[in-house]
Amino acid sequence: MSETASITLNGKTFELSVITGTENESAIDISKLRDQSGYITLDPGFKNTGATKSAITFLDGEKGVLKYRGYKIEELAEKSTFLEVAYLLIYGELPTQAVLEKFRSDIKAQMLVHEDMKNFFAGFPSKSHPMGQLSCLVGALSAFYPESLNPNQTEEEEYQTIVNLIGKMPTIVSWIQKKSLGHPVVYPKKDLGYIDNFMNMIFGEVNCDKIFDDAVLDAMRVLLILHADHEQNCSTSTVRIVGSSNANLYASISAGINALWGPLHGGANQAVIEMLEDIKNDGGDVQKYLDKAKDKNDPFRLMGFGHRVYKNFDPRAKIIKKAADEVLEKLGVKDPVLDIAKGLEKAALEDQYFIDRKLYPNVDFYSGIIYRALGFNSEMFTVLFALGRLPGWIGQWKEMRDNKEPIGRPRQVYIGETDREYVDLKNR
Repeated sequence: MSETASITLNGKTFELSVITGTENESAIDISKLRDQSGYITLDPGFKNTGATKSAITFLDGEKGVLKYRGYKIEELAEKSTFLEVAYLLIYGELPTQAVLEKFRSDIKAQMLVHEDMKNFFAGFPSKSHPMGQLSCLVGALSAFYPESLNPNQTEEEEYQTIVNLIGKMPTIVSWIQKKSLGHPVVYPKKDLGYIDNFMNMIFGEVNCDKIFDDAVLDAMRVLLILHADHEQNCSTSTVRIVGSSNANLYASISAGINALWGPLHGGANQAVIEMLEDIKNDGGDVQKYLDKAKDKNDPFRLMGFGHRVYKNFDPRAKIIKKAADEVLEKLGVKDPVLDIAKGLEKAALEDQYFIDRKLYPNVDFYSGIIYRALGFNSEMFTVLFALGRLPGWIGQWKEMRDNKEPIGRPRQVYIGETDREYVDLKNR
């Protein structure tokens, strides 16, 4: 006999189904509650509301577990390429060698961006935020590929749209980086892989390719994989709800980029470096800021420590900490800001106050350190996050479409004025 829940309203009891997921998460199905009772539920921020049933990503914040399609993040980060993980998230299975080679080849063939896109790009002010540029450029792709506007695309047409976006995203990101420096863009090369191409377009020059240490390339691979998906967060939910209106993939991803932009979401790794800069400019006293973080009456917050979902160590942080240590050692970077970061990390991991509250360094803390060590401006950090999150967004968009989910339409409890008499302008 299946489990049920009941709710009694005005003396009438309503039976509600209980749904249990494959990892034993349970949910009360309230989808018919309003029709049956006239009541809705209220859950600000949707913190206790499941908006969908998904087979893509599972996380357990209490146990520090993260899996993509049933594969542990630790194993994927150790053994897989980024495009393998992208295929897994979008299509549900790890690709065979033949399928992966075709996927790679198809993506590589789409890395060039239409030259007319540069006309949009040239119009951005030189000081405009990279996330604003990224959102606009991704949304503009729909104008160049009008076939993507068809909500009833065939599987092959959908596949072409997907590989087109995955191929063009690193090129667009590199344009944004080059614009910030006033440098000419570097075009993708046929003899380079996805991450190698991206890094060369970012740091290479038109007259000189760049050779990267394996530790640097591997750190970028790991970062992209760790950021690839994270269940129904703010930006992912945005992608799904925009896509539920039958909006095309480019428009849906552009919306997700805007959601990611916020400092409470993807902008957190930028906020880490800005905090470290502030500490440096104030004399670099790590203990002073640890004490401020402990003071209930001080508004200062340690950015990059703790997580809204993970109540133990962020499993992604364990992985990326190793990569951060390797990159800093290989590059031999001498940077007082990164020295402060290492000091904060060491103190927080040893300080009982932070241990008791499980305020461990999270993935934003370590990713910010790596990006800065590689030479990225802090405003580019969230753009890099978006590049990694792209396959997760695409997978979630595709799952929503494949499941034929209804258009998203949250309810509300109205608390405004009731009937009011209209007053003419002359009498107000």
